[in-house]
Amino acid sequence: MAVLTSAGRSEELNNKLRQYARTRDKALRDEIIAAHLDLVEHLARRFMRRSEAYDDLVQAGSIGLIKAVDGFDPDLGFEFAAYASKTIVGELKRHFRDKGWSVRAPRRVQELYLGLGQVVDELSQRLGRSPTVKELAHETGASEEEVLEALEAGHAYRSASLDTPGPEGEPLTSRLGADDGAYDKIDERDLLLPHIAQLPSRERLILHLRFVEDLTQSEIAARIGISQMHVSRLLARSLAKLHDACQADA
Repeated sequence: MAVLTSAGRSEELNNKLRQYARTRDKALRDEIIAAHLDLVEHLARRFMRRSEAYDDLVQAGSIGLIKAVDGFDPDLGFEFAAYASKTIVGELKRHFRDKGWSVRAPRRVQELYLGLGQVVDELSQRLGRSPTVKELAHETGASEEEVLEALEAGHAYRSASLDTPGPEGEPLTSRLGADDGAYDKIDERDLLLPHIAQLPSRERLILHLRFVEDLTQSEIAARIGISQMHVSRLLARSLAKLHDACQADA
């Protein structure tokens, strides 16, 4: 990309680059950076399809521009704009690799995924349709398995908010499991189970019907064919046995 349209202006900036390389004058550095901010903005817009905030991209690209100004050697004969573009793009890719992933994927997978976006765009324009995995692999020089791995890893690039509507409009929080109200009773249950196993079978059945199936005493009486009064006595006796046994363990 040609940042400077005037040959005179270009030569002036080149002179400033050479002067800055000798003097490291901060004012010159600021002028050079200001003159190339439009290059940063242009390159940042190329990465906007990744849903990253534009201001964050410009900030990352500006860091790349600063590195380019500080690292450029005018005596090597390279154009500064080309050198800076490569450095800025590298900083933008580093931004996505280090800060953009909600779940960290291996670096080789991240770099392949970040490069696939441009390849998909170019192949889609060339072919007039979406490219296949085989075509993407051929274009990138990666294997089909590596392309599939990178595309799958792309789902980890950005996490969804729990408030994001689901297929039927409900938030994702509605699909999360609720707290187990009996979680804090696990120790008590483990303590009781051996003693419950020692009760007569009818008393164990009554305890199950009362505290697991949540039947009333009259419903239990009808279920097992005894009077409600008898159910009450057996239930009280079982609970007393369990209480004494647990107290003895304590």
